[in-house]
Amino acid sequence: MGNPCCEEMGVSILNSWWGLVCGARDKRLVDRGNNNKLGIMRVPETLVWAAFLIQKVVGEYGMAHFSDMDKGKGKDYCIFFNSQWARLPQDLNKASRLQIYDLTTSVLCSASDVPEGGFPNRIPMVMRGNCTFYEKVRLAQINGAKGLLIVSKDRLTPPAGNKTQYEEIDIPVALLSYSDMLDISKTFGKGRLVAMYAPNEPVLDYNMVIIFLMAVGTVAVGGYWAGSRDSKKRYMKHKRDDGAEKQDEEIVDVTPIMICVFVVMCCSMLVLLYFFYDYLAIWVIAIFCVASSVGLYSCLWPFVRRLPFCKCRIPENNLPYLHKRPQIRMLLLSALCIGVSITWMVFRNEDQWAWVLQDALGIAFCLYMLKTVRLPTFKACTLLLVVLFVYDVFFVFITPLFTKSGESIMVEVAAGPSDSSHHEKLPMVLKVPRLNSSPLALCDRPFSLLGFGDVLVPGLLVVYCHRFDILTQTSRIYFVACTIAYGIGLLITFVALAMMQMGQPALLYLVPCTLLTSLTVALWRRELTQFWTGSGFVPAIVLAPINCTQTAAPQTEGPSTKLEPQTTEATNQSEDSRQRSPQEIPLAEKEEEENKCN
Repeated sequence: MGNPCCEEMGVSILNSWWGLVCGARDKRLVDRGNNNKLGIMRVPETLVWAAFLIQKVVGEYGMAHFSDMDKGKGKDYCIFFNSQWARLPQDLNKASRLQIYDLTTSVLCSASDVPEGGFPNRIPMVMRGNCTFYEKVRLAQINGAKGLLIVSKDRLTPPAGNKTQYEEIDIPVALLSYSDMLDISKTFGKGRLVAMYAPNEPVLDYNMVIIFLMAVGTVAVGGYWAGSRDSKKRYMKHKRDDGAEKQDEEIVDVTPIMICVFVVMCCSMLVLLYFFYDYLAIWVIAIFCVASSVGLYSCLWPFVRRLPFCKCRIPENNLPYLHKRPQIRMLLLSALCIGVSITWMVFRNEDQWAWVLQDALGIAFCLYMLKTVRLPTFKACTLLLVVLFVYDVFFVFITPLFTKSGESIMVEVAAGPSDSSHHEKLPMVLKVPRLNSSPLALCDRPFSLLGFGDVLVPGLLVVYCHRFDILTQTSRIYFVACTIAYGIGLLITFVALAMMQMGQPALLYLVPCTLLTSLTVALWRRELTQFWTGSGFVPAIVLAPINCTQTAAPQTEGPSTKLEPQTTEATNQSEDSRQRSPQEIPLAEKEEEENKCN
């Protein structure tokens, strides 16, 4: 974004996209395999009540293992059941393999729907609707069935009943999705067998390690890169040799007014997504493609510009964005980044491999944001993190009191509304598929997620800490301490996820860890005033003009003419140093000036 037009467009995209990032899936660490296990569940008021609810819904996900009579191998499908009707065995080897009676042409709501002879030692598979779950399972049980599978075209929910009905029924009843039923009909013959079971799920999945490494690595690399680049910018301004490099130096300093506008934009976008999800989801995906391609270009260009080929420029022209004659390698890199984004957009629903592209684009976008957006003071950092902390708590814990379903607006937008016609998922997350061998990983979408905002918001504080370290010439103690605190906060989030078995707002743990750690280091080093205001980065030392002729050897011929250029140069340097503030005179520049005199 070298010219003003591109800069305005970039800042606009930056502000809009950042709001979307922190508004929709920001601050959410969601384990898909565990999230839907809870059904519709309000925020617990006490730990005892939370423990009761968790105990009540454990095991609601189960598996139906289908196979043919003459074949040993089969396939697992996800089912949703209520253990109060009847419990399922935890091991497939202990589950009874029974023949399926395909009655998907009926809803099994009256005795006329029961075929002659009933369902002796079989499990009927019927359609959902027209009557209660109790009526269906009662007809199945009195006609000899050993279980009941109800095919649902809607969202899977636990088949509910009352206490008296639970006591009367002693066969398992579970819901199966309509798409799985169609796959079963194509894959297996008429004599297919089914065994229903509910294996225990691991507390945490190994993919959490990958998410942890990606998040902490992005924060550490982004913080180090942004801080070092800001320091390099101060003493290498006079060494610019390529106009394209200016694009890397565009920085947006966040002000308190911008923070307030940003939070209002987050709230507005989240509410709009809640009510108009189907209309806005595709636009969010398009914005992600544009923003991620810009971020990928920004991350790859520092490496590409060091290559010794394709340095030639395009011929002179009057085309938009090309009239400045960019280098061939810049155009090739732009085409590559756009191609990667388009590839992801086309194949974004390919869960087997599309998540790799999404994570790569997401990490590149986060690095670009950390390099571009800068918080000038710790006061601004505190304001941003605290406001987003309150924002997160409100939309996760307070909004369920106002929604009809009892779900928070944040959860509904993050998981995607159940009544969505497009079933699109917002892409502003790092996602990794579940790595455990439990067949429950097949239920819903088996991914663990971490929102971009959980990386960006604490990452901006890490960037500030590194800048403060460099400009005060410390041993990067703020940067290291804040990065470690971020990792600890993320581990606490994982522990909370395992204990509560529900999606956690990660900023609830990351904000206190990072803010309090940075504040403690500043108090310990007695630099709280400078750290809070961002002042005193470099001691206020004003060097007196250096007269290079003082150490020069005596000249016999034309001393005035030979010394005039040096004297003029020293005078210009002293005038330039007086015009700039002491904070903008790095030590490297002072040493370079002294070396010239020696």
